[in-house]
Amino acid sequence: MANLQELLSKPVWQMTGEEFVMLSRHASDKTEAQTQPVTDTDRKYVYGIAGIARLFGCSLPTANRIKKSGKIDKAVTQIGRKIIVDAELALELAGKKTGERK
Repeated sequence: MANLQELLSKPVWQMTGEEFVMLSRHASDKTEAQTQPVTDTDRKYVYGIAGIARLFGCSLPTANRIKKSGKIDKAVTQIGRKIIVDAELALELAGKKTGERK
Protein backbone atom coordinates (compact mmCIF):
# COMPACT_ATOMS: atom_id res chain seq x y z
CA MET A 1 0.00 0.00 0.00
CA ALA A 2 2.93 2.34 0.46
CA ASN A 3 3.41 2.30 -3.30
CA LEU A 4 -0.25 3.21 -3.74
CA GLN A 5 0.08 6.09 -1.27
CA GLU A 6 3.08 7.38 -3.19
CA LEU A 7 1.11 7.26 -6.43
CA LEU A 8 -1.84 9.08 -4.88
CA SER A 9 0.42 11.94 -3.81
CA LYS A 10 2.27 12.07 -7.15
CA PRO A 11 0.96 14.51 -9.81
CA VAL A 12 -0.53 12.82 -12.87
CA TRP A 13 1.85 14.55 -15.25
CA GLN A 14 4.81 12.92 -13.45
CA MET A 15 3.41 9.38 -13.61
CA THR A 16 4.52 6.79 -16.11
CA GLY A 17 1.86 5.05 -18.18
CA GLU A 18 2.21 1.92 -16.06
CA GLU A 19 1.71 3.85 -12.82
CA PHE A 20 -1.34 5.63 -14.21
CA VAL A 21 -2.92 2.36 -15.39
CA MET A 22 -2.28 0.72 -12.01
CA LEU A 23 -3.86 3.67 -10.19
CA SER A 24 -6.91 3.74 -12.47
CA ARG A 25 -7.41 -0.04 -12.09
CA HIS A 26 -7.26 0.28 -8.33
CA ALA A 27 -9.80 3.11 -8.43
CA SER A 28 -12.18 1.15 -10.67
CA ASP A 29 -11.89 -1.96 -8.47
CA LYS A 30 -12.67 0.13 -5.43
CA THR A 31 -15.78 1.73 -6.97
CA GLU A 32 -17.08 -1.64 -8.20
CA ALA A 33 -16.76 -3.05 -4.70
CA GLN A 34 -18.71 -0.12 -3.23
CA THR A 35 -21.71 -0.27 -5.56
CA GLN A 36 -24.88 -1.39 -3.87
CA PRO A 37 -27.11 -4.06 -5.34
CA VAL A 38 -30.09 -2.78 -7.28
CA THR A 39 -33.34 -3.44 -5.49
CA ASP A 40 -36.79 -3.36 -6.95
CA THR A 41 -38.12 -1.05 -4.23
CA ASP A 42 -38.33 1.90 -6.58
CA ARG A 43 -41.85 3.04 -7.20
CA LYS A 44 -43.34 2.68 -10.66
CA TYR A 45 -45.47 5.51 -11.93
CA VAL A 46 -47.91 5.97 -14.78
CA TYR A 47 -48.93 9.35 -16.10
CA GLY A 48 -52.31 10.71 -17.13
CA ILE A 49 -55.60 9.04 -17.94
CA ALA A 50 -53.87 7.08 -20.70
CA GLY A 51 -51.45 5.64 -18.12
CA ILE A 52 -54.34 4.59 -15.90
CA ALA A 53 -56.01 2.96 -18.92
CA ARG A 54 -52.83 0.98 -19.73
CA LEU A 55 -52.37 0.01 -16.08
CA PHE A 56 -55.88 -1.41 -15.73
CA GLY A 57 -56.20 -2.56 -19.34
CA CYS A 58 -59.33 -0.55 -20.03
CA SER A 59 -60.58 2.24 -22.27
CA LEU A 60 -59.95 5.95 -21.66
CA PRO A 61 -63.56 6.66 -20.53
CA THR A 62 -63.37 3.75 -18.07
CA ALA A 63 -59.99 4.98 -16.78
CA ASN A 64 -61.55 8.41 -16.26
CA ARG A 65 -64.40 6.80 -14.29
CA ILE A 66 -61.91 4.85 -12.16
CA LYS A 67 -60.06 8.07 -11.32
CA LYS A 68 -63.26 9.98 -10.56
CA SER A 69 -64.66 7.13 -8.42
CA GLY A 70 -62.16 7.94 -5.68
CA LYS A 71 -61.02 4.34 -5.20
CA ILE A 72 -57.44 5.13 -6.19
CA ASP A 73 -57.25 8.65 -4.73
CA LYS A 74 -54.39 7.72 -2.36
CA ALA A 75 -52.28 6.66 -5.36
CA VAL A 76 -53.06 9.74 -7.47
CA THR A 77 -51.17 13.02 -7.32
CA GLN A 78 -52.55 15.76 -9.51
CA ILE A 79 -50.90 19.11 -10.06
CA GLY A 80 -52.93 21.19 -12.47
CA ARG A 81 -53.50 18.99 -15.49
CA LYS A 82 -50.63 16.60 -14.76
CA ILE A 83 -51.73 13.30 -13.23
CA ILE A 84 -49.15 11.00 -11.61
CA VAL A 85 -50.26 7.59 -10.35
CA ASP A 86 -48.28 5.16 -8.18
CA ALA A 87 -48.97 1.98 -10.16
CA GLU A 88 -48.50 -0.58 -7.36
CA LEU A 89 -50.62 1.36 -4.89
CA ALA A 90 -53.36 1.96 -7.46
CA LEU A 91 -53.58 -1.75 -8.26
CA GLU A 92 -53.63 -2.58 -4.56
CA LEU A 93 -56.38 -0.05 -3.83
CA ALA A 94 -58.47 -1.26 -6.75
CA GLY A 95 -58.07 -4.87 -5.57
CA LYS A 96 -56.46 -6.01 -8.81
CA LYS A 97 -53.06 -6.92 -7.42
CA THR A 98 -52.09 -10.44 -8.52
CA GLY A 99 -51.21 -11.58 -4.99
CA GLU A 100 -54.65 -10.75 -3.58
CA ARG A 101 -56.91 -13.02 -5.61
CA LYS A 102 -59.65 -14.70 -3.66
